[in-house]
Amino acid sequence: MHRLIYKSRSTGEIDKESIRDILYTSQEMNRKSVITGALLATKSHFLQILEGDFGLVNETFFRIVHDPRHDKVELISFGPVDKRLFDKWTMKAFGIFNLNKEIEKSLKEKYGEEEGGVYFPLEESLALSLVYDVSMMDKSPLAS
Repeated sequence: MHRLIYKSRSTGEIDKESIRDILYTSQEMNRKSVITGALLATKSHFLQILEGDFGLVNETFFRIVHDPRHDKVELISFGPVDKRLFDKWTMKAFGIFNLNKEIEKSLKEKYGEEEGGVYFPLEESLALSLVYDVSMMDKSPLAS
């Protein structure tokens, strides 16, 4: 079992509709590959976590890297893990640009700010912490 985390910058402004498009495609492809994970998005950046078989996660990542909807892809981590953190989610997406202002302020204070949105950290532990915080704060993810 392996986990991969990456961050990227969107080539256009991200909105709920663009996240839904990514989410539905990801869910279908991940179901076939037995990959699980989470996607966070601000209006300008993505942070995604993928979990599954090494080869299938690697193949999925290479496909993602070539997606024209984003660039400046930064690999945060890719390595073996004992178990999945997201075993129930083929993919769950959280748009963190229309949150309650207090929640957004709290996340910016804890993780920093980037281009007006919450900063997606480049350290594995902080990226996982952010996903956990958002999943606990935002009770209305786009889908799972």
